[in-house]
Amino acid sequence: MSQGKIVAIANQKGGVGKSTTAINLGAGLAFQGERILIVDLDPQGNTTSGLGIDRNSIDESMYDVLVEGTGIEDVLEPTSVKDLHVVPATIELAGAEIELVSMMSREQRLKQALSRVIDEYDFILIDCPPSLGLLTINGLAAADEVMIPIQCEYYALEGVSQLTRNIGLVQANLNPELEVEGIVLTMFDGRTTLASDVVAQVREHFGETTYKTVIPRTVRLSEAPSYGEPIEAFDSMSRGAIAYRELAREFRRRHGRT
Repeated sequence: MSQGKIVAIANQKGGVGKSTTAINLGAGLAFQGERILIVDLDPQGNTTSGLGIDRNSIDESMYDVLVEGTGIEDVLEPTSVKDLHVVPATIELAGAEIELVSMMSREQRLKQALSRVIDEYDFILIDCPPSLGLLTINGLAAADEVMIPIQCEYYALEGVSQLTRNIGLVQANLNPELEVEGIVLTMFDGRTTLASDVVAQVREHFGETTYKTVIPRTVRLSEAPSYGEPIEAFDSMSRGAIAYRELAREFRRRHGRT
C-alpha cells in the first residue's frame, strides 16, 4: 500500500466553506472506500463539532500534538462514518500560534506528527484556519497539495493572490514539493448572475485546476453540522450531498483512483 497523500484545505478568507469541504469531501471519500484522516487545525473547531465530536469531552487535541509532542495516534477520534477519523481541535489551539514561535523547527511540527500515521490512511485532509499564521504554515509545510475553496461571491478572488504568494514562499523555503491540487467553487447561488460570473472568472483565471463540480449554497448543507453529521449521512438526496459525492469522485479520478 502506498503512502497516503496529504491535502491542505486553505484560504485565508473566512467563511468560504473550508470546514464544510473538509467534512463532506472527507466523508464522501470514506463512503467511496478510502481511509481518511481529517486534521482540524482551526481553533474554532468547526470540523470537529461538525463530525459529531463534543469538544468539551476531549482530553487531548491538536494543541497537544503541536505543542506537547503528543503522538497523533493517541489523539485521533473515530467518527460516525466508517474509515473516517479526525484529529480534533479546541479553542486551546489558538494559544499554539504563540507557543510555537519559540520552538525548534516550528513550521514542521505537523509534518513530523503526521509521519507516524501516514501509512494508515489513503488521504489526510488538513482544515487550515482562515489566517496565514504558524498553524496554516504547518498545514502547508506538511501537505503534498493544497485545495483552495472559493465562494461564488463578489471579491471571491481577493485574498487568493495573497494565498498564492504565500504558497510560493512555503514552496521556496519549506516544502518545494507542494502544489495546488485544485480550486473548488462553493456557495453557488444559481439565482444570481454574479455567481455565474464568478464561476466564469475563476475558470478563466485557474483553468483546468478548477474542479468541474460546483458546490451549491443550500439550507441542508448549513444545517448538517449542528447535527454532527456530514451531509451524506444527514440527507443523502439533497443537492449538497449530490455535489460533494461528485466532488469526491472527481478528486479520486485526479488521484488515479477509480
